[in-house]
Amino acid sequence: MFELFLPMLERLGIIVTVAFIITRFRFFRELIDRKSLHPGQQMMAIAFFGLFGIIGTYTGITYDTSSLEFGRWAMDLVESEAIANSRVIGIVAAGLFGGYRIGIGAGLIAGIHRFSLGGFTGFACGISAVVAGVLAGFFHKKDKPLKLKTALLIGGLAEMVQMGIILAVSKPFSRAWELVQDIGLPMIVANGLGSALFLLIIRNVLNEEEKAGALQAQKALKLAESTVAYLRKGLTKDSSQKACQIIYDEVDVSAISMTDQEKILAHVGEADDHHRSGENIQTNATREVIQKGTMIVATHGDINCSHSDCPLGAAVIAPLKKRQEVVGTLKFYVRSEKEISNLLLELIQGLSALLGQQLEIAEAEKAQELAKEAEVKALQAQVNPHFLFNSLNVIVSLTRTEPDRARSLLIALSKFFRQNLGATTKTWTSLDEELKHVKAYLLIEETRFVDKLQVNYEIDPSALSVKVAPLTLQPLVENSIKHGIKDKEDDCKITIQVRDLGDRVRITVIDNGSGMTSERLASLGEKEVHSEKGTGLGLMNVNKRLVHMHGEKSKLHIESKPGEGTTISFVIPHKGKEVSA
Repeated sequence: MFELFLPMLERLGIIVTVAFIITRFRFFRELIDRKSLHPGQQMMAIAFFGLFGIIGTYTGITYDTSSLEFGRWAMDLVESEAIANSRVIGIVAAGLFGGYRIGIGAGLIAGIHRFSLGGFTGFACGISAVVAGVLAGFFHKKDKPLKLKTALLIGGLAEMVQMGIILAVSKPFSRAWELVQDIGLPMIVANGLGSALFLLIIRNVLNEEEKAGALQAQKALKLAESTVAYLRKGLTKDSSQKACQIIYDEVDVSAISMTDQEKILAHVGEADDHHRSGENIQTNATREVIQKGTMIVATHGDINCSHSDCPLGAAVIAPLKKRQEVVGTLKFYVRSEKEISNLLLELIQGLSALLGQQLEIAEAEKAQELAKEAEVKALQAQVNPHFLFNSLNVIVSLTRTEPDRARSLLIALSKFFRQNLGATTKTWTSLDEELKHVKAYLLIEETRFVDKLQVNYEIDPSALSVKVAPLTLQPLVENSIKHGIKDKEDDCKITIQVRDLGDRVRITVIDNGSGMTSERLASLGEKEVHSEKGTGLGLMNVNKRLVHMHGEKSKLHIESKPGEGTTISFVIPHKGKEVSA
């Protein structure tokens, strides 16, 4: 029995190779991400895992129950021979990752192959291969990550079931019993360890790629934040040139280019002597990206450069979208297609999406500038790009570890910006809608603070229908976070109170932050204050809107002392536009 342990463990080296290879296949990435496979991918998964089982059979060790001798490789068997193998690992992996359908399919392929090799256990091993697929499929959890302990137990359990089927089906029983005594324990241990090793290797490979992808996402966020000052002015020749230069300095490519729908706006890097800004788009691939709105990898021929000695051998072209409409492209040029890695593709895809967000922000800010003639409109729809990028960074980090939470944050972020952008067309909104906007904002901030922030709501339901100017409450809460509790290490608390006082409603935001001096307090909300902690512009804007829309008695009332937190409150009427008392 013990002389079989070492050869069986040696065979596990094959598992390392197969596990690495399988991470290259798209269908397996879909399985890992718990996505549904289309029929073609399912057939590919079944075929691959079935082949994995066949390899496990061929690399097994033959055992002759008559001579009690072990062979080196399993080929055609005589009646007295059986195989000590790792076939079950591929089948168990198929069931655990893909469920019943893929597990049974892989079991059928590997089982029929094993039956064709012969030997007195051929039929029993063929049946047990299918049973292993059913068993592993039972433990398939679509919404939960696989654990090493689960793979270890299922691999060993599947092999135990096989030993039971051999005893029940194979004849004569005495020969089957002798076989199970000699190879049973080594196969149970080796295949349990092999299943766990298979999962461990796949997990480590994917984790490394995820870390690299996270770094690329961080780089994309950093580049987007660095270019925000320029692209907020819109997609122009000047803003594109400066943005391309920033990206070119940070990304290891031959050249960076941006276009609008018709012309090259900027080209930085190699071949800038003949790829000039202001020229019409020459690349058919670029036109295709603008038409279809999808990223394309262009070869040297697709680039269609008129210079025969152009050093640019390939390009990745991604669309720049504003409100789902393609307004231009971002191009990464390299010397050859070999330089285009998956990480580079992820970087340009993420960066183009973020640059598109900047262009949307630029459009929103232009709309805000056009509304300056109406004072109320000029004080609404202020979008903070740093909040957007920080929020996206948090969502990126949660996408793999807590996808449900990441999805909730994306919904909250969408609601937040929809309210911000919608505020440009509204004069009034309900207090209920304002609170929903604040809650969406605080859901994101609470995640960023990682259990550091506690928010309490004390709301009188009867006050929720009261009309208020849009974007009145959220700037007050943002002020508490940015200037009140930002530097606290823990126990950060914000309380939002809405009290129905009959003919009036009092709204109060309380924080336990650092507070402020009496000198700063005296001017806050009345005028812009220049200091290291901020300008007070947000509070001033809110105060002006409250006075303009509700009357002088609705202006902000602020109480604060250094180290004792800050309380900001205001009152609005139940009906009408002026507070009566």
